[in-house]
Amino acid sequence: MALLPILHFPDPRLRTPAAPVAEITEQVRTLAADMFETMYHAPGIGLAATQVNVPQRVIVVDISRDKDQPLCLVNPEILDKNGEEEMEEGCLSVPGVFETVRRAEKVRVRYLSLDGRETIIDADGLLAVCIQHEVDHLDGRLFVDYLSTLKRNRIRRRLEKSQAEVL
Repeated sequence: MALLPILHFPDPRLRTPAAPVAEITEQVRTLAADMFETMYHAPGIGLAATQVNVPQRVIVVDISRDKDQPLCLVNPEILDKNGEEEMEEGCLSVPGVFETVRRAEKVRVRYLSLDGRETIIDADGLLAVCIQHEVDHLDGRLFVDYLSTLKRNRIRRRLEKSQAEVL
């Protein structure tokens, strides 16, 4: 396994829509393992392949306190959304920023597991929010897109400034 570099907003590669995975291969399984290692190390509760500059429809999630419930969704598709809730979100690609975002309270999601089985899950609460957040990444959307233009531009300037200071 390997730690992968995480792209940071406003990197334009984060806006690249991900392509569906045609087949579950050893390469896809290795990508998922590397994504889990990267997510846990960061630390985070979700990571999309686009965040590590791999434009494929793969996300990993683990909302458990002990980090012992890893879930990998290949080609996730949100079939249904119900309810509405607001939750504070952060993002490994937008470090240090936490803002309240309104999303569906419950989702039904179809995906392929790493063994190639089509699976449907019903998720609510934090898991539903996390899946929606990561699927947004696969579509080239970030949680800051749900914020006002003023807030989004402020965040962009702050992150650009901190990235320039590192260089």
